[in-house]
Parts: sequence; structure tokens; C-alpha cells
Amino acid sequence: MAMNTDSMEEDVELGASSPAMNLGTILVIEDDPRMQKVLRRIFISEHYAVVGAEDGPTGLEAFRRERPIAVILDLVLPGISGRELCQTFKGLSNETPVIVLSAISEVVDKVLLLELGADDYVTKPYSPRELLARVQAAIRRQRRPLVSSVYRFADCEIDFKSMTAKRSGVPVVLTAHEFKLLKFFTENPDRVLTREVLLNEVWGYNSYPTTRTVDNQILKLRQKLEPNPAEPTHLLTIYGAGYKFVP
Repeated sequence: MAMNTDSMEEDVELGASSPAMNLGTILVIEDDPRMQKVLRRIFISEHYAVVGAEDGPTGLEAFRRERPIAVILDLVLPGISGRELCQTFKGLSNETPVIVLSAISEVVDKVLLLELGADDYVTKPYSPRELLARVQAAIRRQRRPLVSSVYRFADCEIDFKSMTAKRSGVPVVLTAHEFKLLKFFTENPDRVLTREVLLNEVWGYNSYPTTRTVDNQILKLRQKLEPNPAEPTHLLTIYGAGYKFVP
């Protein structure tokens, strides 16, 4: 899809060819050379190193080689699709934030990508400064320290580092995004969390077409972790307010 990047380039100040200090490497996988140029300028001006790739296979090779602190990922790419790359990246390094760029705006695509583990989704055309803010927010969220990677409650044992879960000693399969949601709950026990807070902090969105996304994810967690999903004792609904996790 053709895009006008002239206004985007005007929104970004010219930066040096390399950052004065390196806050980490951002991997930009985007097949539009002009968009690559815009994004490179944005992140270099904020003291990040930038590695670019214009197709899926090159992007995957760069991810394995560079171990970036965040990935900007276009959906429509030659060689390997953005969806496939997102899933592969999260399998290789779940802690690396992946922010997806696409002109596709259907809700089903957003939900699918979040299920695959994407940390945020930005629809083209977008403000470069907004994208920068979202990437930095995703990096901050990922760097929150965990006292221990293993969390236990009731008969459940969750290892967030290895992304494994057990209930009564039996393995339970959770998606990448279910791990994210559960991790946020365990970091905020006994706190009432609104759907908007969960969308912003877990999904990375300030707004979203429907809060039913949160409800559906919590329903799935209850089915997998609660002794009686119809009468939950850990993932509680606080009517008129949101949800609360009780260990």
C-alpha cells in the first residue's frame, strides 16, 4: 500500500548517523525504504542503534544476530509474513517487545496478533512520535523486575521465564498473551484493575475497539487455572469496576 511519508519525515528532526550513546538496538523490519529512513531517524535521534531489514528472512537473521531490545514489524513482507515472524520472535525471546505496523485495521487482525504475542499494534498512517512513545512504553513494561520467575498460588505453578504452567502438577498450555495478562495480575494482587488499565498496561493500547477482548482472555485463564471456572476464587469480577486477582 502506497503511503505519503513526506509529512512524516517533516515531523522528525534529522539525527546523527549514529547515536551519541547507545540505549540498545531497535530492529526495524519494513519493506518501504522511505519508511525505513523515517524510522531510523526517529530512533537514532533518541539514542538507539537501528538495524533495518526489508524482508522476512533478513529480519529473522538480524533478530538472531543482534538480539534487539525491541522490534518494529511490518505485517506485509516478502519471504516470511509479519504474523509468522511475530510468532517466531516470541518463541525465540518472549521478553523482546514486538510492535506491529500495518495498514490493515480490522479488529480480527489485532486480536490475532495479540494472541501471537505482539506487544502493540500501530495502524498506518501514524505519527512517528506516537510510535516512539509506544515502543519506549513497551520496553519499560518489559523491564519491570520480577522478584522470581516462578509464581505459585493455590495448586498452580507458573514459570514466567520459561513460559510453562502447571496445575496440580499437570502441564497447562497458555498462550504468550495469557502469560502476559497473568503476570500483570500477579504483580498487582488484590488490586481492582479496570479493563482500560489492563488494555493499556498489558495490550499496550490507550484505547481499543472493544473491552470484550479482556473479558475473553480472563475467561480462558479461568478455564485453565480455576478449579471451578463458573465460580472463580482467584480471577474475580468486580462488577462495575473490573477484575481483581486474589492469590
